[in-house]
Amino acid sequence: MSQKRQTYPLIVKYEDDTLGMGKAVLVVEDDVDLIGIYKEILELHEFDVQTALNGEEGVKKFIEARPSLVIMDGDMPILDGYEAFKQIKEIDKDANVVIVTGFSEFEPKSQEAIKQGLIKVISKPLGVDELLSLARKYSEIKVEK
Repeated sequence: MSQKRQTYPLIVKYEDDTLGMGKAVLVVEDDVDLIGIYKEILELHEFDVQTALNGEEGVKKFIEARPSLVIMDGDMPILDGYEAFKQIKEIDKDANVVIVTGFSEFEPKSQEAIKQGLIKVISKPLGVDELLSLARKYSEIKVEK
C-alpha cells in the first residue's frame, strides 16, 4: 500500500513545465510548515530536496549534500542564516545561497552578505514562481567539485 503524500493548498504547477531533474536544493528554515511547502513544490518539479531546521544543521547538511542551491531563512535559532551563509562560503566560495527574510533586503547585514557573495535577499513570502525560478537558474550553473 502506498503512503499518501500530504499536499498544501498553496501548491500550483509552475507555468513553465521544465523540471529540476534531480538537482539538489537545501532548504534551511525553522518554520516546519514552510519547509513542507517549499519541499512539496520543489519535489513536484523533480528537485532533490534536503532540509534543515536551523543554520547549524544547515551547514552540516551542506557539507554532506553539496546542493546546487541553498534557500535559507535569515532569522533562525542556534545559528542564523547570515552566520550560516558565512560558514558555507568558507567551505565553498562558489556556493549558491539565497536568504529569505521577514526584514528589509536593505538592512546592513543583508547588504554586507551580498558583498560577500550572497546571491539575493528576498523578503517573505517567497512565491512559487520565484522559488522555482531560483532553483532552476542556480541548479544549472553549479560547478561540480
